[in-house]
Amino acid sequence: MSANSPSANAFSHLYSSHHGWLYSWLWRKLGSREDAAELAQDTFVRLLSAKPSDELAEPRAYLTTVAHGLVVNHWRKLALERAYLSALEARPEMLAPSPEERALVIETLCQIDAMLERLAPKARQAFLLAQLDGLTYARIAEQLGVSDRMIKKYMAQAMLQCMLLVAS
Repeated sequence: MSANSPSANAFSHLYSSHHGWLYSWLWRKLGSREDAAELAQDTFVRLLSAKPSDELAEPRAYLTTVAHGLVVNHWRKLALERAYLSALEARPEMLAPSPEERALVIETLCQIDAMLERLAPKARQAFLLAQLDGLTYARIAEQLGVSDRMIKKYMAQAMLQCMLLVAS
């Protein structure tokens, strides 16, 4: 998009007209000016890459929808981070990872969480029962009330998502 194209002008107008409002909305939701500023920018970046600004009939509704999804992801990331840091507290200090290692682990946990969210609920449950609890497919099928064949399909779906995650 060139700087003087109609789309660039429409985006610029949308940004200047709604950024302050969106920032305030996010600040009320998050209680953090820094997080609100970051998510407002992320919302407009998503808009820039997703849809021409001049085609939005209800820009605030669209911005709210995109921003709400980013807020949910932000809260999920914070919850994962808290859980990870809580688990670290139980480890001896000499085994504590460096800040860089912690950041990488948290990023990886967020990617795994997003991958699991893309699975259907039963596929996610089957995968977690196999990976975390070490249950056999037969036990998982019994627990979920489905056939062994269905568990194999669920596991294939989950493994595909794992391979896509590794490939990215």
